[in-house]
Amino acid sequence: MDDEEARTRLLDAAEALFYAEGIQAVGMDRIRTESGVPLKRLYRLFPAKEALVAAYLERRDARWIGGLREAVAGAEEPVPAVFDWLARWFSEPDFRGCAFLNAYGELGTGPAAVLDAVRRHKSDLRALLGTLTDSPALADQLLILAEGATVVAALTPGPEPALRAREAALRLLEGGG
Repeated sequence: MDDEEARTRLLDAAEALFYAEGIQAVGMDRIRTESGVPLKRLYRLFPAKEALVAAYLERRDARWIGGLREAVAGAEEPVPAVFDWLARWFSEPDFRGCAFLNAYGELGTGPAAVLDAVRRHKSDLRALLGTLTDSPALADQLLILAEGATVVAALTPGPEPALRAREAALRLLEGGG
């Protein structure tokens, strides 16, 4: 197994475990066991758990933003498509809320690399929403709707929070907010 494959296996294991069980609940030995990567190589690729957590969040950001970008790119109405995409995500059986807010909730402002990854994700989401409207204020409001729906869905699983946020977004677009 080369370093690229080892890195992928470690990140796959970290993503599954951190998202399902929480960052603090999962130790490096568990990542090693689940990935099948020797402990020595794990620590060569990720010298500290903070580095693994930051890499997991960076990869998740690229996938998550990429998936949302694809969903809105082909949509006739891109703003409602954001919330339709969120509704599908919220309906997934393993949905556990926003990995970035979960990481921030567990680790706070502690590890700088992790905090940077969380902030970058939120900035990436705001930037994507900004491409859907000419109004920076509306993009900010859409961000608040998307983030709020995600938090509510983490507590009450299912698509409903995204559908309500979609309705609110449509009102904002119509000028009835």
